[in-house]
Amino acid sequence: MSFTNAVKSSASLANKTFVTTPQEAQIWSKFSKQASLKLTPAKPAVLSAAARKQNVKLGAFGHQIFKTGITATNASFNYQTRLSSNYAAGSGTTQVPDFSDYRKESGDYTNRNLAYFMVGSTGFISAAVAKNSVHEFLTNLSASADVLAMAKAEVDLTTIPEGKNVIVKWRGKPVFIRHRTQAEINEANNVNIAALRDPQTDADRTKQPEWLVMLGICTHLGCVPVGESGEFGGWYCPCHGSHYDISGRIRKGPAPLNLEIPQYEIDGDQLVIG
Repeated sequence: MSFTNAVKSSASLANKTFVTTPQEAQIWSKFSKQASLKLTPAKPAVLSAAARKQNVKLGAFGHQIFKTGITATNASFNYQTRLSSNYAAGSGTTQVPDFSDYRKESGDYTNRNLAYFMVGSTGFISAAVAKNSVHEFLTNLSASADVLAMAKAEVDLTTIPEGKNVIVKWRGKPVFIRHRTQAEINEANNVNIAALRDPQTDADRTKQPEWLVMLGICTHLGCVPVGESGEFGGWYCPCHGSHYDISGRIRKGPAPLNLEIPQYEIDGDQLVIG
């Protein structure tokens, strides 16, 4: 290839994608304009000598990279601008950067048992704390000692004479306590159970025959009956006319059920309600 053709080939490269920056495009444009000047062909021997002298190197695809400058014999220009190109020389010349300094080091698996121990200990401690918290919460929800004391009522039975009623307050409700006579006990046992609206024997309603303990609230609408009155000698509700016998069983009136028996215990002469 003559030097003239080489220059023209170099000029044609300016229109291809080898130039990637405006500076390179300007250089190649200037170079192509100077290459379009009339050149006098030089002998190959002269060109070879000039190339060796100026250290001109050829790339893998014939792309000339001018390190210093070329003064071609019999040429009418002198181009001394340093040129460069980022055109890849070949597929095997790609270099991958070394990122080893930025990589995270692999973990040390020798301390895995310690990690398991720490996780297990944390879970155990958390469970213990949660258990104590729940226990304290439930304890605070339960009634205090003074509230529990109010939940029970104690009565000295020796203070109640035979044939008399006593009313005590328990959990905000009246409680009737009747010390019955033997005649009253016999009367309560002689009632025909089949004729009762709410059938119950007297033994089912008492723990000791002489002591009758009932809530003093009418089972109709919650009024407080009056003792030792009514058609059956027991209790009478003045609100709507319910009659109860000496065992507190409903005998007449709108009340549907007998007077309620609370939970209680009799220990000697001491009555504990609740």
